[in-house]
Amino acid sequence: MGKTYLFDWGNTLMVDFPESRGKMYQWGTVKCVEGAKATLRHLAHSHKIYIATSAMDSCEADIKKAFDRVGLSCFINGYFCYANTGLHKTSADFYYSIIKQLKAETSSLTMVGDTFAKDILPALASGINAAWYNPQHASQPPLELPLADKQSFKIIHQLKELLE
Repeated sequence: MGKTYLFDWGNTLMVDFPESRGKMYQWGTVKCVEGAKATLRHLAHSHKIYIATSAMDSCEADIKKAFDRVGLSCFINGYFCYANTGLHKTSADFYYSIIKQLKAETSSLTMVGDTFAKDILPALASGINAAWYNPQHASQPPLELPLADKQSFKIIHQLKELLE
């Protein structure tokens, strides 16, 4: 098996509708982010895929039900959230916990997320690679990262760029 990808949930793989409340699997409308299904389908052939989310009101089963609704759960190997780690994703400890549970080398892990401060910085602090999914072409945040972190970090504007 190749690499292991950790994906953020809201606005990285599934659209987060701000007007919707409660558990996503119960929302009236759920939708994949453009390119999510094709990208996960391709990656799943030779890589492991996990969800790493900061969702506070959903457990693993709830998260899986949301992914079931959009046909993505078949590509996902597991789910990491506050309910099963006891940690907030904004902390490098969240990622250290995942590294330990997966018994993985940091160099084989890549976090993909749309929020630089919540997804990318803590992942880099834990020593894993990161891809900032930035479909809106937001201005790049100031990078005061050591050279090693800059080398393990990239910016993508479409999920399919992960396949390149």
